[in-house]
Amino acid sequence: MKLYIIAGERSGDLHGSNLVKALKNGNPSLSLRGFGGEEMKNVGVDIFVHYEQLAFMGFVALLTNAFKIIKYIRLCKKDILQFKPDAIVLIDYGGFNRRIAEFGKKNRIKVFYYIPPKVWAWYQNRAFELKRNVDRLFVILPFEKKFFKEKCNWDVDYVGNPVLDAIKAFKMDPDFLKKNGINRQKKIIALLPGSRKMELRKIVPLMADVVKRNPDYQFIVAAVNNLNQELYTELKNIQNVKFVYEASYDLLSVADAAIVTSGTATLETGVFKVPQVVVYKMGAIEYQLVSRLVEVKYISLVNLIAGKLVIKELIQDAAQPNQVNGELNLLLMDGNYRTTMLAEYDTIFKTLDTGSASENTARLMLEALK
Repeated sequence: MKLYIIAGERSGDLHGSNLVKALKNGNPSLSLRGFGGEEMKNVGVDIFVHYEQLAFMGFVALLTNAFKIIKYIRLCKKDILQFKPDAIVLIDYGGFNRRIAEFGKKNRIKVFYYIPPKVWAWYQNRAFELKRNVDRLFVILPFEKKFFKEKCNWDVDYVGNPVLDAIKAFKMDPDFLKKNGINRQKKIIALLPGSRKMELRKIVPLMADVVKRNPDYQFIVAAVNNLNQELYTELKNIQNVKFVYEASYDLLSVADAAIVTSGTATLETGVFKVPQVVVYKMGAIEYQLVSRLVEVKYISLVNLIAGKLVIKELIQDAAQPNQVNGELNLLLMDGNYRTTMLAEYDTIFKTLDTGSASENTARLMLEALK
């Protein structure tokens, strides 16, 4: 049996690798090829294109790289036809993968979509397009199942959340504090600025300003190796800042509070029970476009899953040093505020904890292919 699997981003590569491991447990003879990264390669996927060639974020980046994206879509279609898979497995990366789903449908190849685009957030009619082109949809947020049923009368599979899989499997490095010179007697503030260039350009200066206001705290940046390190320059020049690479879970295991760029990291921070403030900034023109399209009240997964404001979201003009600094110190000093937030985290965890998302998805996919 052959599967063509496509993940166009770092997180998709991780979730894809866990899914592949679960699929191979159910069918060791599987042959897999596709788009991904080192994580998927390490579990036996023949990587045709590395996701680093596709990691574009935001309307401006997508427009300026439109011809490059079109080229890779064409290459992908050609490679799928040559590989002749029994099914195409799509992971996140909506703009690209929606086009591949349509291609798969036209060519009578079964299409599975794991971690679909956030169509509930904006341009909700994309849900009908997914229903037309996707044979089985595997969603990772509880409210998504209800959304697709109410929006387009589509029964999709809620499989649990892969973030929980990754965190449950995580084992902290016992020497993490010592190796990084972190003093447990001082407040430890985790800085999670994101993993994309455009995010760091907007968020790093903001974080640097907040750090300078708090010389008695230890600020630890969860950095990534595959980005130009000059993007972190403004934080690197501050005395009470340290950097850890590819160790965000170790950092969250010891943090007293966190400043987090919106994204999956907000949920990860919540599962680790770290009080947090969420920040996000983008270009002015892009923000005007997005704000007109968005159809949800919140941007962080914690608040979306809870269906209410659990953590403060400071977006665009509200993402100013004074506001972020005020919220950070509230998280550290106000015991009732912290306790309430941590109790809400517990409720969210119980909502999401439905077993392994990877194993649930793999089982359903293999059953559908029999």
